Amino acid sequence: MLAIRLQRVGRAGYPTYRLAVQEAQRHPSSGRVVAYVGSYNPHTKDANVQVELAQKYLDNGAQPTPRVVKLLKEAGVKLPKWVKEAAADKQKALRNPEKLRKNQPKEEEAPEVETPADEAVEETAPADEA
Repeated sequence: MLAIRLQRVGRAGYPTYRLAVQEAQRHPSSGRVVAYVGSYNPHTKDANVQVELAQKYLDNGAQPTPRVVKLLKEAGVKLPKWVKEAAADKQKALRNPEKLRKNQPKEEEAPEVETPADEAVEETAPADEA
């Protein structure tokens, strides 16, 4: 079975990816590549996809990963019905949501009290005599 997945390339700290078609079982993730169908730069969000070539492998049963599905869809590749798309409403689970600042009880603000220093400044201000 073929898989279309992202293969990391690029220098340390600045990854870029190739869209690689590989055999899913024999050579997982780092093995022999059947073909490259595009590239993706996550820093600029720039994806270059060879639409016809990607369509050919999808029609022959290549399984894309969820991130590759998103990239292929944005590039305009017509996805088969059996391809599962990632849920748009997926949210990350929070460990301790009660500790979040937005879930803490509101603190009551104390009314401002004028200090004697503030009153002294008001008294020493020159009055306009006209």
